[in-house]
Amino acid sequence: MTEHILWDWNGTLFDDIDAIVGATNEVFLPYELPPLDADGFRAVYTRPVWATYEVILGRELREGEWRLLDDGFHESYFRLMTACRLAEGAEAMIKAWSGTQSLCSMAPHSHLEPLVTSFGLDTYFVRVDGLRDGATGGEKADHMLAHIRAAGVDPAKTLVIGDSVDDGVAARHVGARAVLYTGGMTPRAKLEETGFPVVDSLAEALNHA
Repeated sequence: MTEHILWDWNGTLFDDIDAIVGATNEVFLPYELPPLDADGFRAVYTRPVWATYEVILGRELREGEWRLLDDGFHESYFRLMTACRLAEGAEAMIKAWSGTQSLCSMAPHSHLEPLVTSFGLDTYFVRVDGLRDGATGGEKADHMLAHIRAAGVDPAKTLVIGDSVDDGVAARHVGARAVLYTGGMTPRAKLEETGFPVVDSLAEALNHA
């Protein structure tokens, strides 16, 4: 039985695919590459994020290049995301769940926490964790494990709802179940390869709890 829902933020509760694609295109403008649309971005997206950038460039990143690209991405993203809203049904699903909930994201914590609060969602979560201490772009498994432990919830009774393969990998790492949502940054086919249920709406995801 599920007692706790662990939500992802970007691409799951927060419908920011347009901002992510736009910021990615802006940061690669100096490379004179053709711009990506949402489907094109989904086709190359992976974790860690620098691996995505290497796919886009068709080569390994040079020394110092990741930091420049990551800083440029976030500068553009923070500007573009102001036009983004919650995913369809997100607020209703959060309010409908009768158990405990938390939020674990790879977004910078200093940005994530006030954004969640601005939507009036902070009171529904027992814990909100983004990345701290300047960490960016890595994999989610260890971050989710630390989050689970800090929240004091039983992973065996936890359902992770996210939009990426990395969410599924992290859920398996901590011993939780997962449902993966197609509204974010990963194509359905890649999500299905994880072996976890794949859904097209957050309402469907909550049904798995």
